[in-house]
Amino acid sequence: MELGGGGGGPAVGPGQAALGQGGLEFLQHTVGSLLSNYGWYILLAAVAIYLLIQKVSQGLAARPSSQPGAADAAVEPDVVVRRQEALAAARLRMQEELNAQAERYKEKQRQLEEEKRRQKIAMWESMQEGKSYKGNLKLSQQEVESGASTSSAVSKSKPNKKPLRGGGYNPLSGEGGGTCSWRPGRRGPSAGG
Repeated sequence: MELGGGGGGPAVGPGQAALGQGGLEFLQHTVGSLLSNYGWYILLAAVAIYLLIQKVSQGLAARPSSQPGAADAAVEPDVVVRRQEALAAARLRMQEELNAQAERYKEKQRQLEEEKRRQKIAMWESMQEGKSYKGNLKLSQQEVESGASTSSAVSKSKPNKKPLRGGGYNPLSGEGGGTCSWRPGRRGPSAGG
């Protein structure tokens, strides 16, 4: 004799139905408390995983198939050799330009040194003759500047300069400074207790 009746399947009694209802309530309570405590974290993690999957799928779609990659690998040594030759030629050109610039600079320095040497000789000779060497120095500097200005695009001439103040002005004397009469503060600690 069977206990549950002859239905072929397990018989559900009133106690088992209450247990299933209680398990559903327990599951609902557990999921509700989990979402209330960690809901934002779960949402952010889901969005991050979604974006990561999208990025990976785009990367895989953009990657070329393996067959054209094999053809590129066969041509690649020739391309690499041509690139290296082009790089070597470019480096050689740049080095030659740098060497030419260095030679021009050295030549310019030699010319400046020669000009300085000439000025010193002229100054020494004028001193031996008893003349003022400063006048000769100013003239030679003007010649150098005029030579430099001819090499530049446009020379700028300065207008005659007038002094801003009269010749009797001395800022250290404390006189003639106008309305300003500044005096230094007293020495010592500041007032207070």
